[in-house]
Formats: sequence, structure tokens, C-alpha cells
Amino acid sequence: MSFLSFLLGEKKTSASVAKDRLQLILINERRGSSAGPDFLPQLQQELVAVISKYVKINPDDIKVNLERQDSLEVLEVKIEMPQPEASA
Repeated sequence: MSFLSFLLGEKKTSASVAKDRLQLILINERRGSSAGPDFLPQLQQELVAVISKYVKINPDDIKVNLERQDSLEVLEVKIEMPQPEASA
């Protein structure tokens, strides 16, 4: 989101909000915070809330994990979607 669109009050889409949040997470992690991945539980709760708006899902079916190897960081999100019910 640009500063100009912030000043003009343009409405953000959920995709742009998610992108902004992930960018903030990456900035925080690259800064070298040694506090650990304390944002993961909150990220998982927010994912459950957003997905639940569209699909009935069990909160345990969403897993968020952050792996670090040398200078590489991988944010892994696994979402198990329910099987569609067969019509009889």
C-alpha cells in the first residue's frame, strides 16, 4: 500500500492486507530479532478466521511453520481442505 493511497483512504483488499502483514513479518525477521517466531500462533489464528468465512474448516487443519537453514528462511503453511460432499 502506498502512502498516497493511505492518505486518500482507498479500501484495501484482503489480499493486499495479507501481503502487507507478510512483508512486516519478513522485515521483522530480517532485522534479526532473536525473540523467535512468536507471530506464528497469531498468523495461524488469522488464517483460520479468514478461511472460515468461506469454508467450514477445523482449526487443527491449518499448520504454520517457519524453518531456518543458514541464511534461508521458509514460511510453510499447510491447509487441509475438507472433501466436498457427494450429492445423492
